Amino acid sequence: MARRSRKQRLPLEPFPATIDSLSHEGRGVAHIDGKATFISGALPGEKVTFIYTSKSKNHDEGKIDSVIEASPDRVEPKCVHYDICGGCSLQHLSSQAQIRYKQQSMLDGLKHLGKVEPEEIFEPIIGDSWAYRRKARLGAKFVIKKDKVLVGFRERHGGFLADMDSCEVLHESVGKKLKEFQTLMFDMESRDTTPQIEVAVGDENTALIIRHLKPLSEKDQNTWIGFAKANDFQLYLQPKGPDTVHCIWPEPENLETLYYEHKSFDTKVEFGPQDFFQVNSSINIQMVPRAVELLKLTGTERVLDLFCGLGNFTLPIAKHAGHVTGVEGDLVMVNRARETALANGIENTDYFASNLMGTPEELKREPWLKQQYDCILLDPPRSGAKEIIEHFGKLKAKRIVYVSCHPATLARDAGELVHTHGYKLKGAGVMDMFPQTAHVESIAVFEK
Repeated sequence: MARRSRKQRLPLEPFPATIDSLSHEGRGVAHIDGKATFISGALPGEKVTFIYTSKSKNHDEGKIDSVIEASPDRVEPKCVHYDICGGCSLQHLSSQAQIRYKQQSMLDGLKHLGKVEPEEIFEPIIGDSWAYRRKARLGAKFVIKKDKVLVGFRERHGGFLADMDSCEVLHESVGKKLKEFQTLMFDMESRDTTPQIEVAVGDENTALIIRHLKPLSEKDQNTWIGFAKANDFQLYLQPKGPDTVHCIWPEPENLETLYYEHKSFDTKVEFGPQDFFQVNSSINIQMVPRAVELLKLTGTERVLDLFCGLGNFTLPIAKHAGHVTGVEGDLVMVNRARETALANGIENTDYFASNLMGTPEELKREPWLKQQYDCILLDPPRSGAKEIIEHFGKLKAKRIVYVSCHPATLARDAGELVHTHGYKLKGAGVMDMFPQTAHVESIAVFEK
């Protein structure tokens, strides 16, 4: 008979620790009796006491209890809910130190995982540190014991929603109104069956998608519409899957499309409230010009834009290249990108819907992969671009710009480009797309 595993009992009293480094998740790392211990809220060089939150064979975890000797990089978190909310992990670290940490994380990954080092380290791209986040999914739950509806992100330790009435990183059109959401939903008949509010903010308008598990009563719908009118929100309902999202305010003839602009390129990208787009506008309007600059376009080049999405890079590149081919896995986004190009008067682009993580057999049948290109830009998800990079040899591109949202997969793919395909890593730098978090966004350029 197999033994039943017993959950390890955790010490209740605070333990002392000296913090050696910062993990990729933004937690302080200490070594206690030879075992790595990850401590939320602690910084390198600090002496702290902490409370254990879990123990395992390979490592332990904890949360800070007190700071005995503070790092010079420690600052007072701006958000009053920082200690409980899991939306941010680095508000206790100064903005300058956050950038240094993220840059070092990128460089360490390139060196140790990819076995490559950039010839040049680019100046970091820095933008708004607060109220920058334009896309988010907020949980909502009526908690009987608290006799209130909670709206926001999950707690840092555990899966419960944090009790918060504001958010300092969300765009102000929403971040300052969480308490109003709570009050509004508390009096609704549907307070037990509305688990999520999705937020999408354009340059001029903010849209909300209300996820509800049961049909809303006429009273509740009118309450939401009144709230939307008072706050100038576009209001959508989602009764089931993503394809059931529909707008109930304003009326169709008065509904303005969400959009953002690249004024330096005279382009305008329209998007739906469910579409993916860059959450930090102040970074995006700097990131795209840097990418175009790194491509070194003269006006005649054929450019391949992989993971093109809505055309965030495609349209500005098209203004400076001979032709751009955009490839994206989501057919809805491909169609929207094509329409957006025409709406901007851009006719030197074409688009393909393709699974860029497909098998070699699937990818080799793609017509766009049978052509050659002067330059490639790619902006893959966290999983990177391993599958499509295997085909880069036959594309003959002289220059590649890689926009990354995960340093480990950038390092892996950089190693492949350098050691297998013969490129040089000419330069790399970080972009602070998600301030106050450990998320590392970076851009790198490779050249034959």
